[in-house]
Amino acid sequence: MACALPGAGLGGPTEGVISVAISLSVVVLLAVVLVVLIRGGSLKGGPAIVAILFGFFLASTNIAPSVNNFMNSLAEMINKISF
Repeated sequence: MACALPGAGLGGPTEGVISVAISLSVVVLLAVVLVVLIRGGSLKGGPAIVAILFGFFLASTNIAPSVNNFMNSLAEMINKISF
C-alpha cells in the first residue's frame, strides 16, 4: 500500500523550498527595516512590540493564507520584471 503525502505532485519538487526561502527573506528584510526604524527614532519600542505581536497573532487567523498568497503573487510579479 503506497502512502501519498498531501499535496504531493501538485507543484515542482522545489515549490515548498522556494516558498520558505521567500518567507525567510521577507522576515529578514522586515527585521532589518524594524531595527533601522527603531534606531533612527521613527518607531519606538512599544509600538514595535505591538506590531510584532499583531503579525504573530495574524498568522494564526483565517486570513493568513490569503496574506501568504498575496505575498507569493507579489514576489512572482517582481520576479518576472526584467531589466
